[in-house]
Amino acid sequence: MNKLTLRDLDVRGKRVLVRVDFNVPTEERDGKLVITDDTRIRESLPTINDLRERSAKIILMSHLGRPKGKPVERYSLRVVADHLHTLLNRPVSFSHDTVGIIPEAIIKHMLEGDITLLENLRFQPEEEANDPKFAKALAQLGDLYINDAFGAAHRAHASTAGITKFVYRSAMGLLMEKEIKYLSEELAKPARPFVVILGGSKVSDKIGVIKALMKKADAILIGGAMANTFWKAQGIPVGASRVEEDKLDLARELLGLAKEEKIRFLVPVDALEAQKIWANVPTRNTPIASAQAGVTDGWQAVDIGSATIDLFRAEIAKAKTILWNGPVGIFEIPDFARGTVAIAEALAKSGAVTIIGGGDSVTAVKQAGLGDKMTFISTGGGASLELIEGKELPGIAALSDR
Repeated sequence: MNKLTLRDLDVRGKRVLVRVDFNVPTEERDGKLVITDDTRIRESLPTINDLRERSAKIILMSHLGRPKGKPVERYSLRVVADHLHTLLNRPVSFSHDTVGIIPEAIIKHMLEGDITLLENLRFQPEEEANDPKFAKALAQLGDLYINDAFGAAHRAHASTAGITKFVYRSAMGLLMEKEIKYLSEELAKPARPFVVILGGSKVSDKIGVIKALMKKADAILIGGAMANTFWKAQGIPVGASRVEEDKLDLARELLGLAKEEKIRFLVPVDALEAQKIWANVPTRNTPIASAQAGVTDGWQAVDIGSATIDLFRAEIAKAKTILWNGPVGIFEIPDFARGTVAIAEALAKSGAVTIIGGGDSVTAVKQAGLGDKMTFISTGGGASLELIEGKELPGIAALSDR
C-alpha cells in the first residue's frame, strides 16, 4: 500500500477526525438500549489510544444502522458514547449534531487527549449521497483525517471518501492497516496448502471471490444455502431448499473452472435436513451424492451432514492458511449449528493462519467461544469480500499517497 498511515502523521495538538465503524448490534432490554457485541468498538481502541498518547484532539464519526437520512432515536450513537466511556475509563463528549454550531462549540473547548463522538452520520441524507458540501462541513471540524472504518471502506460516502478532498492530509488507522495486511497482503502469497471455506446463502454474493480465489487456493469448501445451487446445477435433488435458479449456469461454470485450475472444489456429500426452519423440529442426516440421492422432497437442507464435517475437517487439518467466510448452516438455530461449530473448532485446532473474513462467520466463531483462537477476525462484511476479490475500495483509494 502506498497510502499514509497514522504513524506518518504528526498529530500533537491537532484536531483529528477519525472515521470509525461503530455500527454495532443493539437490542432493547428492560426499556434500555444495550450493545450486544462491541467487537467493532474494541477494535478501534488501538487507534484512539495512539492518538490520545500523542496528544491529539480526537473527533470520532460513525454510522449506526439504516436510519434512511433522518434522526431515529434507536440509532443514536449516544449508547456507543456511554459504552466507549466505560471501555476507556475516561470522559467521551457526545455531540447531538454531526455538523454545525453544536460540534463546533464542543470541539473548540477540547484539550489534548480529549475525545468527542458525533451523532450518527446517516441521520443526514447527504452522507450516503457523498454530498461535497456535507463532506466539507465535516472536514472543517478537524485538521487531519484518519479512516479506521474498514467495514465502510467499500462505500463512497461523504465521511469515507468525499471528506478527503477538504483536509490537509488523510491516512489509514491501525485497524484499517491490519485488515489490509491480512485480507490482501497475507492472502497474496499464502502459506500452502491454502484452504478456503465459503458459506452463506447466495452464490451471487461470492462470484467474484470464488473466481479470484481459484487462482490461489488448493481447496475450496462450499457450505450453507449456496451449496443447494451447486447441487441442483449437477442434477441433484434439493427438495424444498432455497436455490438461485438464475445462477445454475454460473454454478456449472465455476465447477468447470475448478477442474481447469485443478483445485479441490468440495460441495457437501450429505446434509442435515428438516421440514421446517424452526427450533426443535425433527431432522435427519441424508446422503447427497447423485440424481438418485439428494434432499428429500418437501424437506430443506439446514446444515452440512456428518460425512461432510469429517471431509472438511480432513482438509482443514492439512492446511497452512485458511480463509473462512460464511456459515455452513443456519447456525442461529442451535439444532442446525453443528457443522458451523465443527468448522470453528477445526480451525482453532489447525495450527494454520486462520482468517475469518467478516460477516456471519465472525458471529459464529464468537458464539462458539473461539474468537481468541483465530489469527485474525475481520470487522468488515462486504468490504472484506471486495478486498479479497481485488477490488479498489473507495475509502482506501481516497486517502493521501505517501
